Amino acid sequence: MTALERMVVVVPARDEERTIAAAVTSVLLSAGRLGIPVDLVVVADLCRDATAENASAAGAHVIRSRAGNVGAARAAGVDEALAGRSARELRSTWIACTDADSVVPGQWLPHHRRAGDAGIDLLLGTVRLAGPVTVHTEWRRRYAAGTCAAGHRHVHGANLGVRASTYRAAGGFPSRPAHEDREFVDRVRALPGANVLSSTAHPVLTSDRLLGRTPAGVAHDLSA
Repeated sequence: MTALERMVVVVPARDEERTIAAAVTSVLLSAGRLGIPVDLVVVADLCRDATAENASAAGAHVIRSRAGNVGAARAAGVDEALAGRSARELRSTWIACTDADSVVPGQWLPHHRRAGDAGIDLLLGTVRLAGPVTVHTEWRRRYAAGTCAAGHRHVHGANLGVRASTYRAAGGFPSRPAHEDREFVDRVRALPGANVLSSTAHPVLTSDRLLGRTPAGVAHDLSA
């Protein structure tokens, strides 16, 4: 078991000029609770607005992508952050993913670090919706039904963490317009000896908008 020495946070973004600063700020606040370096990469993918500029002003390292899909954007962010890392460095580096319309809690990165230090290879977290609990009640009911004291059955790119060496062994995020997170998780689960944890601790606050940036995801589920 290798203790973590560095964290990487990757945030794909498509025309998220209104939300990206809050997302970046929340990650940086959580990073301030760690005693190890954190590299935050925002991937501005086919943006036609001020997403890149707002993310940079908030403190993120920004790269631009013309891939046009979230899977390729996530992968580009990870590749940027891991460039030149040795095999030993990959074992001691943790990749945490969230989304540009989401806000992470203060203990989010410490929670991911504790998982990595304990030998977890993949951490699957949960989300909670912004807005009053009296809205989207059916979604909330179905979501709660997928959780229990022992964990949950959900997969969210907005709250997912993986050891960098495991990420590489699984082939990284596939180039998909949606559900790249689910396919990636399936790949990790197929690795011999992969240690996967589903945790309901420290959920990420995510938008309850009905029109999302991908053809699937929470916004799609809410509008169905």
